[in-house]
Amino acid sequence: MNGLELTKKQAKAYWIRAQRLDTANGFSSVKEAVEHLGYVQIDTINVIERCHHHILFNRLPEYRRADLQEAQTAEKSVFEYWTHALSYVPTRDFRFFRKRMLATKKDPSSWYSNVNEADVKRVLKLIKAEGPISIRDIDNDVLVEKNHAWGSRKPSKKALELAFYSGDLVVSERVGMLKKYELTSRHFGWDSP
Repeated sequence: MNGLELTKKQAKAYWIRAQRLDTANGFSSVKEAVEHLGYVQIDTINVIERCHHHILFNRLPEYRRADLQEAQTAEKSVFEYWTHALSYVPTRDFRFFRKRMLATKKDPSSWYSNVNEADVKRVLKLIKAEGPISIRDIDNDVLVEKNHAWGSRKPSKKALELAFYSGDLVVSERVGMLKKYELTSRHFGWDSP
């Protein structure tokens, strides 16, 4: 079997087209772009603009920051989860993450081993009663010592994260980098995730 031979110029052109970075072949929506790319990594660093917005801006001729929030919050065509890093993932691919979610629920990693089950139940009950919340909405935590430099002193923060990685909660909205958590089933209108 003979291999396909390409010049550097041809290889570059194919790569640019596959990534939809050529102007003739842009996407029509955030949903379409994220589905084609597979995921878009969420960038926490903001110099000029967060990288996830750059990625979409370069592939959607009319892209505005609000388009990503619309896709996540209203259309629900993307959701956040861990790929190789926290990313926007097509909602159609949620099922591929269920195994990892269920494994996290069954056996949390050492990262979440000190999360109190009562704290998880408390935040789930609060969200069920009041709707989406952010960590800033929980002001009755008894602060604890951090177990690493990036940690939070609020037990509810780790409880929210564990419920998120277990699939019970989804990030329903972001205001900057502040996450609002909602029950996965209620956010998507599913009987169970």
